Amino acid sequence: METSQTSKLADSRSKRKPPAQRSQTDPHGKGYQLKNISRAYKSWLLPYIKSRFRPGAFRPVLSFLFTDINCNLSCHYCYSKGKKIPGMTMEVAKDAVDWLESVGCKVLAYMGGEPLVRKDFIIELTRYAKEKGFFIYLPTNGILMDKAFIDEIGKAGVAAINLAVDSVEGYDGIPKALCRIQSNFEYLAQQQQKYGYLTFFNINITQKNIGDVKALTETAHEYGIGTDYHINEPPIIDYDSFEDLQDGAWITEKEVQAVDEVIDWLIKKNQQGYAMVNSLDHLQAMKRFIRHEWPPWSCRAGELSMIIRLDGSFAPCFELYGAEENWGNVYDGPQFDLAKLRNQKKECSPHCLSTCNYQINHYTRGMLYSLQWVAKHAYGNFLGTS
Repeated sequence: METSQTSKLADSRSKRKPPAQRSQTDPHGKGYQLKNISRAYKSWLLPYIKSRFRPGAFRPVLSFLFTDINCNLSCHYCYSKGKKIPGMTMEVAKDAVDWLESVGCKVLAYMGGEPLVRKDFIIELTRYAKEKGFFIYLPTNGILMDKAFIDEIGKAGVAAINLAVDSVEGYDGIPKALCRIQSNFEYLAQQQQKYGYLTFFNINITQKNIGDVKALTETAHEYGIGTDYHINEPPIIDYDSFEDLQDGAWITEKEVQAVDEVIDWLIKKNQQGYAMVNSLDHLQAMKRFIRHEWPPWSCRAGELSMIIRLDGSFAPCFELYGAEENWGNVYDGPQFDLAKLRNQKKECSPHCLSTCNYQINHYTRGMLYSLQWVAKHAYGNFLGTS
């Protein structure tokens, strides 16, 4: 029997139409695909191959740059909200890009907060990094996005736009809703071919939005864009300012069966060729993770990935942003102690299923896996499901 919620989602989806010019069989065209294969090879695969020839040197493949902690929304599961801290200066940002270039990293992912609280900052920094050959990845909740910004960031050379959308119409404490950004999202999808960037939905699976995951996935597929899924996780370190620890919409035992069903559905869609950032291994791991049965795993944070804080200092990953250890900075270089980090991950990794770091581990297991990652950037499936 159809519930009022599923009926609501179906009605909402029926009102949205994919762009008329989009082909159902070839949404982007060969030129778009070849451009993204070339860009992925130069910015992802080639730096990784070079890093293997210098195993003793710190050569991250993926970097996350926190430009702002402030945000225009207040999601209950977010533990970086409400901090009212000045954002990164342009001087530190460009110094960070220069340092990353010096160690061979060519992938720059902005982080926050919400990066678009300073649109001009992001556009200027994107131009600077693009001139140096970076693959620039922009995550945003889309609320502050408009058509003028989409055109400017497209011209600046952004490579991927990660649109954080958790629901169709929103919930208390989960305000990232597609209905709030519908017209600008459609324009964003329409301009992909013109500017050559990738677009995908970033969907955080919580106890409240399980029923929305399928609708958002089908919408993404209709528009020819990808999806990226996360399991909502509480922080692994204590934050005194985090007020919603008890109301973060974390997955509980009550939701396990419903989440299982959604994950099984996502696995089938992955196998059918739906464009997803997540590997099949990662989707399958989610089922053990929500049961608290996930063992320590080979997280590569602080090895092949890293974050750069607002002041230019380093940390291995998002989850350890607030830790007090000194891991170095863009001026003095890295101070990651790999033996200590790997020992620490035995404790923290069972409580974290980081999509980014899990994919790095998965796609660096061998050359075939690495080639699959390059193929994903063109939404091709000629190497099979991943």
